[in-house]
Amino acid sequence: MSIFSTGVNPFRKTKVVPVFYTISDDYAKYAAVSINSLMKHADPRRYYRVIIMYDKLSLSNRWRLRNMVTHNCAIEFHKMKFNLYMQIIMRYCATKTGRGDFYSMAVYYYRAFIPRLFSQYDKAIYIDSDTILLGDIGELYDIDLGDKVISAMPDLKVAEIKIFKDYVEKALGIPYKEYVNSGVILMDLKKLRKLHYISRMTDMMKEYDDVSLVAPDQDYMNLILQGKIKFLDKNWNLPPQKDLTIDAKLIHFNLGKKPWFYDDVDCSDLFWKAARGTGFYGDLMRGKEKYSIDDMKLEEAKIAALLKKGEELSKTKKPIIEFKEK
Repeated sequence: MSIFSTGVNPFRKTKVVPVFYTISDDYAKYAAVSINSLMKHADPRRYYRVIIMYDKLSLSNRWRLRNMVTHNCAIEFHKMKFNLYMQIIMRYCATKTGRGDFYSMAVYYYRAFIPRLFSQYDKAIYIDSDTILLGDIGELYDIDLGDKVISAMPDLKVAEIKIFKDYVEKALGIPYKEYVNSGVILMDLKKLRKLHYISRMTDMMKEYDDVSLVAPDQDYMNLILQGKIKFLDKNWNLPPQKDLTIDAKLIHFNLGKKPWFYDDVDCSDLFWKAARGTGFYGDLMRGKEKYSIDDMKLEEAKIAALLKKGEELSKTKKPIIEFKEK
């Protein structure tokens, strides 16, 4: 086993670039592709530490992920513990989904624990697993946040889809141009700790336990940090598209069709190129072959349900939820 899997920094005078993923077993293979693309574009003069936060991740998947380490990119694993905050999140998720999938839903909230659990870092990056890096993520880390707490990009799906736009502006009370996507975030961890971010989020969950939101983890983040967000350049959170510019840094296969299931997805060639050498390529190919018409219909039904919920909630005359500064 390589020494770099332990997180030891060989470049003692070089700052660590911490990059966080939050996954479970069902997303390990997609995270592996994203991590591989990150490593392929990493600056060889810098040191990167990929930290995977998980609850259920098999030894086999951890082994395959850890085997991806390079001379300057370590991979660490952090198992989430069932603390008071996690209990609140689990109870909240259990009331919003069927009991079979609320653990998967809870994974999205793990990123809120980063400031609290990793006090050794003052700054960090979080990215979703359905992403592909086309540039050095160290450049994202170097962005100056100034007096802002995080940097993220305005959500393009909200701007494109009127139902989501109405939901954000009417149900949440946030101008749609200021509502950001939580799939790629540069975080000032010191400021988030000072804000007691995880505490504020769980307080809102308890207060609005009876409210069902479209994207609760993302909605809470936007409500709590409104006015404290630096808007990220679009090149760091681009949707898949046919003609990419030379400035493209990160592709995010957000919400729509995923390249590991569908043939007709823009930038799918970049995904499959990054999938090679991960140790999960065979799993990905078999998963694509097994993906059926019924699976497609189920995925379409989930999107339709989100749109329906957004449409219903946007009929409100005043925001259904608000963050109260203490």
